[in-house]
Amino acid sequence: MNNDQVSGKIDEVKGKVKEEWGKATGDTSTQVGGVKDQVKGNLKQAYGNAKEEAQDEVQREQDRTV
Repeated sequence: MNNDQVSGKIDEVKGKVKEEWGKATGDTSTQVGGVKDQVKGNLKQAYGNAKEEAQDEVQREQDRTV
């Protein structure tokens, strides 16, 4: 697991809490901010996943040529 994946997961969880807080308090702005944080977190995780897959592929190629 790389930093982008961890950071993304943190943003996702933070966003979910924020969204629920907004729902509970009737604060639409906070609720929307929470959804925005979740989307940002999901994008970071996807980037981190792609980055990790690319690094793994490079490592497999290096192992094959050695």
